[in-house]
Amino acid sequence: MSKIRNIVILTGAGISAESGIDTFRAGANGGPSLWEQHRVEDVATPEGFARDPELVLRFYDRRRAAIQTKEPNPAHFALAQLDAEWAGELLIVTQNVDDLHERAGARRVLHMHGEHLTAWCSSCDVRSPLTASLIERPPCPVCAARTLRPDVVWFGEMPYRMDEIYAALRTCDLFVSIGTSGAVYPAAGFVQNAVELGTETLELNLERSQGSGMFHETRLGPASALVPQWVEEMLA
Repeated sequence: MSKIRNIVILTGAGISAESGIDTFRAGANGGPSLWEQHRVEDVATPEGFARDPELVLRFYDRRRAAIQTKEPNPAHFALAQLDAEWAGELLIVTQNVDDLHERAGARRVLHMHGEHLTAWCSSCDVRSPLTASLIERPPCPVCAARTLRPDVVWFGEMPYRMDEIYAALRTCDLFVSIGTSGAVYPAAGFVQNAVELGTETLELNLERSQGSGMFHETRLGPASALVPQWVEEMLA
């Protein structure tokens, strides 16, 4: 433990599911998955948006409104504490589009799949804060074009800031995965990158993921219990 200075943490849907946020995979929070309510091809691909933009905008408007009613849970607050008190390098890479890490107080956060509180203008390529609805096609605050879309990485699109993520993985001493299925790439490949570099790896998950066999250690249980316990160990 004394040799660990730089940490990269990957968080997935499991950490936010405990705050009541719907996930794309069934069972994460006891309710139906978004995939059971909508075909992923219809609401999470560029082709679906081109085919039926109103369906996609309405879907993300409802999701944006719902997420803003949720609150961070103990796992989010524990990671925020680690962020505030850890003297070494630390990067929280989240696959989630919610802002629960930030609302809990974390600052060293990177959203590789975008954010629900920003909109992307496909005309001028600028991302702007967003809390209102997109279904009425509001103008871009920069270029005034009515070409705003959710700032969310859809299937078939490249996640954001991958160069920064891989740079952090190359220099970290510990890679931790929290609440992820290990099924969605490129995030699912981060543990392999870490292992190949000789980095210590830890998985904190409700159940074993598809990549569990590659981790040096796996701890099973709810994130709201496992993460505070792990952070306490790290800061002791």
